Amino acid sequence: MRKASARWRGGAHGGTRTVTTGSGALKQASCAPGISFLEKSGTDPAELIAAAHAASFAVALSRELRLAGSAPGDIATTATVTLEYVAAGWTIMNIHLNIVARLPRVTQGRFIDATVRAKTSCLVSRLLRANVSMNARLERSCGWRRASPGPPGSEG
Repeated sequence: MRKASARWRGGAHGGTRTVTTGSGALKQASCAPGISFLEKSGTDPAELIAAAHAASFAVALSRELRLAGSAPGDIATTATVTLEYVAAGWTIMNIHLNIVARLPRVTQGRFIDATVRAKTSCLVSRLLRANVSMNARLERSCGWRRASPGPPGSEG
């Protein structure tokens, strides 16, 4: 079982709003009273869902690649939450996963198969009822012998 808590002090405007996770990853992190892209302060539930989805998908993809016999590599996952304002208020309508990977000795076909299986087995993907779209790209690199490669796109 995992826990998180939120503390809201003050009214609809002003005051303090924080979120804390049981693991300690977040400790009284500032939380916007509305949608943070509107407020420009702190995190918000949509951003936390995006973070949870990116992390959960990365775990699922790593597991699928390991089961397929792939050697470890470098995988970067970004989850983008799309919100729309409807009669009930701001609503998460879509989540898009963007995956960029560098994996030695993995074919494009095996990679795409693993991403589709990961999307199906991902804990957060299964929880969410929003439309989850995905883009996955396997990059080729000749620098696999380096001791500790940076994340994709960090070559400068």
